[in-house]
Amino acid sequence: MKFAGRYLISASRQKVWEALNDTEVLKSCIPGCTRMEFVAPDELEAEMGVQLGPVKFTFNGELKLTIVTVAERYMLAGRGRSGWIGGAKGSADISLADDPGGTVLSFEAEGEADSSIANFGANVVGRSAQGVIDRFFERFAGAIGASSRSLLEG
Repeated sequence: MKFAGRYLISASRQKVWEALNDTEVLKSCIPGCTRMEFVAPDELEAEMGVQLGPVKFTFNGELKLTIVTVAERYMLAGRGRSGWIGGAKGSADISLADDPGGTVLSFEAEGEADSSIANFGANVVGRSAQGVIDRFFERFAGAIGASSRSLLEG
């Protein structure tokens, strides 16, 4: 599955960057996230509750930041696992650019799930992932006292 987005956030690029690297901000913005912490300068551990259709479960995962250019870009790759349901992995390329209205945050992401998760169907899994992404951006701007809007909407 592939996802992409572009959001105009009414805050400086530095402020957006700092928030993207603040585990408390991230935890508060990621739906279902109960733990997010740096375990090394470029590695995070996270725990989040996920719902696929009628089934709820908890994912534990690791994330690694690479290709970091401060206040401009990083790549994020991770893997999560939930005992009986299996695992998923994904990566995202996140970049920031100045704009007269603040900062444009762009991302391209892709992910794949083990067969146990895939058995829920691509539509259910895709809608769930897209819902997490949408709710993240709704919360993110508010968490830093800014507003945001998608630049992909017509």
